[in-house]
Amino acid sequence: MTILSLFSLAGLFSLFGGKEMPIHQFTGNAQNEVLDHSSWNSLLKKYVDDSGNVDYKGFKTDQDALSSYLDYLGNTIPSETWSKEEGLAYYINLYNAATVQLILNNYPTKSIKDIKNPWGKEWVKIGEETFSLGDIEHKILRKMDEPRIHFAINCASFSCPKLLNEAYTVSKLESQLQKASEDFVNDPTRNILSKEKLQLSNIFKWYKKDFTENGSLIDYIKKHSQTEINSKAKIEYVTYDWSLNEKK
Repeated sequence: MTILSLFSLAGLFSLFGGKEMPIHQFTGNAQNEVLDHSSWNSLLKKYVDDSGNVDYKGFKTDQDALSSYLDYLGNTIPSETWSKEEGLAYYINLYNAATVQLILNNYPTKSIKDIKNPWGKEWVKIGEETFSLGDIEHKILRKMDEPRIHFAINCASFSCPKLLNEAYTVSKLESQLQKASEDFVNDPTRNILSKEKLQLSNIFKWYKKDFTENGSLIDYIKKHSQTEINSKAKIEYVTYDWSLNEKK
């Protein structure tokens, strides 16, 4: 084996961390809630407004409650007997709660991008292992065949889909994901839609593959849009605002 090949294998091992991701395929049916997300729900209702803006100063005073919720999720390893809905609710809530925790750990900050390696650092506990936010998004959630997760997870920035001020749960998941999708697509601060021209969030550019499994990008947007769109409409992408989604 050549030296280059050895370096390539070492690079791949480093890239994937040499560890197994938690399960992301579930066989159960969505009849019962396995987990209790009520503490996270209470925090969201208390510190996040209807526009998704976050009172981080207030949240800071309840950081122990947030840490306890993350410990609760971390001590609950996803099981293949869960329903897909339970798995999605678990990982979406975990991602969002961990993102808020990351901001609070580095508060005050003007942007999540001012934090060193925000999506690559492994610190989010699941069982005995730790994972990065990037692991949860790219190696778990994006493999669950549900592109609407991109409208549900929040990156603590103004151009991100808003942080829903309630926890995701099995019983509400479908309506919550649908509402998050429609709110984001039709929000003129994120996407500017007209019949012949679409000025889209970069989320649709970065994750285009996820949205086009069963048709074109325009086909996907039309499913959620309140605006009539021509199938040959021109597409542009708008500048992404990474400033902190803090309540003013």
